Amino acid sequence: MKPGEERVFFPLVVQFGTYLAGLARADFGLSIRTHRSVGTDLAQFLPATLELSIVAAVIALLVGIPLGVYAALARGSFGSQLAMTGSLLGVSLPTFLIGILLILIFSVWLGWLPSFGRGETVRIGWWSSGLFTLDGWLHMILPALTLAIFQLTLIMRLVRAEMLEVLRTDYIKFARARGLSDRAIHFGHALKNTLVPVMTITGLQLGGLIAF
Repeated sequence: MKPGEERVFFPLVVQFGTYLAGLARADFGLSIRTHRSVGTDLAQFLPATLELSIVAAVIALLVGIPLGVYAALARGSFGSQLAMTGSLLGVSLPTFLIGILLILIFSVWLGWLPSFGRGETVRIGWWSSGLFTLDGWLHMILPALTLAIFQLTLIMRLVRAEMLEVLRTDYIKFARARGLSDRAIHFGHALKNTLVPVMTITGLQLGGLIAF
């Protein structure tokens, strides 16, 4: 502020009204951190955010569902108890601590994976993607695992609980009485109904990954 000038402070209500008016025109204002247009920052960072969130969700589903089914069907076995113990650690440890530990092990100690950055990207129109290069995938592994571990353990515990609940229902008992094989009962009937709430939770978790 130059000498002799007075700084004008607008009331909070006026500032909020101005912000809402800007939102109606798709004008999100300026970022306090980067001092650039928020819209510009969103367009730049959205591809990486979506790719990271989707990869983390896919890892959580591909690992969490089979582990949950195994923990339910092999209840009481050593492998099941080991999986449940690991899930407690995954749920309990904060995500930032998991990320630091992964960086310490795989980047600092072993030197296998990069600890930051997005790596080499390929531009497809306005979209820049790191999923089409080896370097991009190497940079994707650690952050995707960091985000996926909590989601994975949550999905595994949910699948196990739902699977055990479904296996106690009357229609499963009727299917056994008809002489259906365990494989048909577990994967043709029980798992199908188990995945209904799992998909709902996964959708909510994916929204949380993108937002945060």
